[in-house]
Amino acid sequence: MATDVLDVAFVVPGSGPSGIYGPSCWASGRLAVSEINEAGGILGREVRLRPVDGGRTPLEVAAEVGSLVASGSVSAVAGWHTSAVRQAVAPRLRGRVPYVYTALYEGGERTPGVFLTGETPAGQVRPAMAWMARELGVRSWCIVGNDYVWPRASARAARAYADSVGAQIRDEVYVELGTQEFGPALRRVERSHAQGVLMFLLGSDAVQFNRAFTEMRLNDRCVRLSPLMDENMLLATGAANTGELYSAAGFFEALGTAHGLDFERRYVDSMGPTAPAITSPGESCFEGITLLSHLAAAAGSTDVSAISGASEAVTYEGPRGAVQVRDRHLLQRIYLARADGLEFDVLAEISGGV
Repeated sequence: MATDVLDVAFVVPGSGPSGIYGPSCWASGRLAVSEINEAGGILGREVRLRPVDGGRTPLEVAAEVGSLVASGSVSAVAGWHTSAVRQAVAPRLRGRVPYVYTALYEGGERTPGVFLTGETPAGQVRPAMAWMARELGVRSWCIVGNDYVWPRASARAARAYADSVGAQIRDEVYVELGTQEFGPALRRVERSHAQGVLMFLLGSDAVQFNRAFTEMRLNDRCVRLSPLMDENMLLATGAANTGELYSAAGFFEALGTAHGLDFERRYVDSMGPTAPAITSPGESCFEGITLLSHLAAAAGSTDVSAISGASEAVTYEGPRGAVQVRDRHLLQRIYLARADGLEFDVLAEISGGV
């Protein structure tokens, strides 16, 4: 590997239920690399992204990433992918290279060398449930999630938060990744008489659920709250199926802050008017590559121990505003939005950042 190039294994979904996020992730990652290289690269080295399809099985992804790291083909790993993939990849790296995981996740990751830019339930799900109870009177929930680590661990967190936010969890339903038929799950929702559905569904599964939810007219009596509902998913869901659908995230294209608008301008200027929609998962990839550059600059090295020692001093301003690394996680503001047709209307900041 040339010493003047820093190759990053860029693990984003190109297939499977999470494949809907891939185009925006790639476009945002390319923008980050372009801007970093224009500014001199990372420690004077040109940054290049090495694509890895993170939509495959966790073992397949981990095997490819592990091989790239073991051969010295990459000096870092970054990207948006599921927690199941992260849990397979992180042990393979054994702290040899920095790993910036950009997706929202269930919290609790402590593997050496892993840095996390995404939202966690404490700053996302808990304040969203509290806001929904306070502002809309939603105090009973049915959880519907995919059957893997992020939904199940996040559901446990939601149960733990319920009393403190004046709510109750009436039922939990889990479906396999790639589910197309949501009739049985929706009948469970109906029988629960819950006021809201807390959705921990991934990509195209969430889209199918939203369509079926409206077909059963459950939207007439039940709201939906998802911590993972981006602009592409709204488009795929269709305007007729987004009524009373809420989301909580650290970034929305519709947020309209100075930092967000500046990011949108640079994105369109670089990628062109036909570029993939700017989405929260996509922007998180920009955030992840940007964080990697700041970590390396603070440490003067890409060595994991050096970066870990310097990480607590890292703070910068990006599309999400002012952010800061704390315990290898990114502190950031979290917002709650309501779907308005095919767009989001940001209603409130529900969790503070730096």
